[in-house]
Amino acid sequence: MCQRGDRTLRQVSQDFDLTETAVRDWVKQADLDAGTRTDGLTSSERDELAQLRRENRRLREDVDILKRATAFFAKETR
Repeated sequence: MCQRGDRTLRQVSQDFDLTETAVRDWVKQADLDAGTRTDGLTSSERDELAQLRRENRRLREDVDILKRATAFFAKETR
């Protein structure tokens, strides 16, 4: 409704009992996804970033476990 020009952000936020900030953020995200804005991440880029951060955290945990295992076995073989 905001993008079509039917209503202002304020009217939409009041009609649906939302904050203007939330509506503004949704409109911005829709513009990013549509390619009409380039000052942020699209939804697919946000999803990919979240997935990569989860994978990075898991890999760091794996490295930590392997470091501890290496130290344990090095101590046992002495």
